Amino acid sequence: MTVWTSLYTSSTAIVIAGFLGVPVGLWLGLSQFRGRQLLITLLNTLMALPTVVVGLLLFGLFSRQGPLGPLGLLFTPWAMICGQVVLATPIVANLVLTAVSGADNRIINTALTLGASRFQAAHQLLREIRFGVMAAVIAGFGRVIAEVGVAMMLGGNIRNSTRTMTTAIALETSKGEFAFGLALGIVLLTVALLVNLGLNVLQQR
Repeated sequence: MTVWTSLYTSSTAIVIAGFLGVPVGLWLGLSQFRGRQLLITLLNTLMALPTVVVGLLLFGLFSRQGPLGPLGLLFTPWAMICGQVVLATPIVANLVLTAVSGADNRIINTALTLGASRFQAAHQLLREIRFGVMAAVIAGFGRVIAEVGVAMMLGGNIRNSTRTMTTAIALETSKGEFAFGLALGIVLLTVALLVNLGLNVLQQR
């Protein structure tokens, strides 16, 4: 159950973060406007957000006295997912921005010259940098599946409900169950390895 909770929350969070972060990164990479550099700086800052700070802010929102308290999200998997989305979205957006900045400028210009719309040209660019986009998503997934602060503060580490591999490792180690904590750590590393192997297989195709 612990492994399933980790995979479920992290996978759901990275899907949502991908839908949010990829368009933002693409937009920042292709657009030129006043304040763009400020937004990029903000994005870079958000990449380094401490998980406990995110957990604290969302805890205030989701608590009974908070503005979102009536939704009853606190100490549920969806509260953890919300926190993980906040952590992963800046990473995905920034890495997609980097991929767009490193792409050949002629891709967009050629597509526009051939009569494509701006949307179609952007879609063609996205296809060209798809491996960079996949790497961004994998990096975001690695960030959320390995974090502890958000899962602990927003999920409450409830057995058979919100306990993840990372919070279980912290709990078992504090109880002196080092061997069990180490076993969970090996499972966590195995999951990360399988995800990266999947990315390599897709790149080779």
